[in-house]
Amino acid sequence: MNFFVMPVHASLAKNIQIAIIAAPLFHYLLAILLTMRLDKFICKSTELTRTEAKKLLKMSKVTVNDVVIKDPATQVDEDDYICIEDEALTARRFRYIILHKPLATICSNVDEIYPSLLHLIAVDKAFDMHIAGRLDADTTGLVLITDDGHWSHNIISPKKQCEKVYRVWLRDPLKTTTAEKFTHGLQLQGEDDLTRPATLEQVAEKEVLLTITEGKYHQVKRMFAAVGNQVLGLHREQIGPVKLADLPLGEWRYLNTEEVRAFL
Repeated sequence: MNFFVMPVHASLAKNIQIAIIAAPLFHYLLAILLTMRLDKFICKSTELTRTEAKKLLKMSKVTVNDVVIKDPATQVDEDDYICIEDEALTARRFRYIILHKPLATICSNVDEIYPSLLHLIAVDKAFDMHIAGRLDADTTGLVLITDDGHWSHNIISPKKQCEKVYRVWLRDPLKTTTAEKFTHGLQLQGEDDLTRPATLEQVAEKEVLLTITEGKYHQVKRMFAAVGNQVLGLHREQIGPVKLADLPLGEWRYLNTEEVRAFL
């Protein structure tokens, strides 16, 4: 039997080779993102605590695909058949919430000087969720909350360049040179690299809208300090395409399908 062999340019052949090698790696990494620890799956599917889940595992009460598993760190996914004493478990679906954060609350899973804003969310196991992009206690505005780690990574990772829009009230009038400096990046104290390009839109003499794509520690306050100004008030209005809009202060709602998909 004769075969026709098409000549392939060297650069194309190299790209094909890279693609062939990369494909299994991509599927491997994807599989990791879609799995979770067995003890976490049990907690997500029941009212059990992590300690109680580990105790059941140690007692050989848990099976995965009809095999007894004792290791709580075993990775499982939604396709696995997981049972506790022959009772099948179904993991709770991921939750995606938008909250209008008030002052004097913190983006944390534990109370400190101020209470956690998770107290404001009337859902089951609210403290199993986490905040995708934190705000300081003296900052108000849009906060996204979820129990989907992969989804939140797409919001907070600087590599994803997810835009966040802040309304900023300043001590001094905005200088004419400030917007250009923000566009080129600023050298913040204690940082080796410049900030990523940011966009400033002046609303009033001492009020601006700032759009950034990263989230360094106290970044907005430090950026204005770097140009000799001071932030007196800070409010986040938007993350990616999701806007706070008319959501009342201290209130929350579930994101709709389109809003969730924006960060997948």
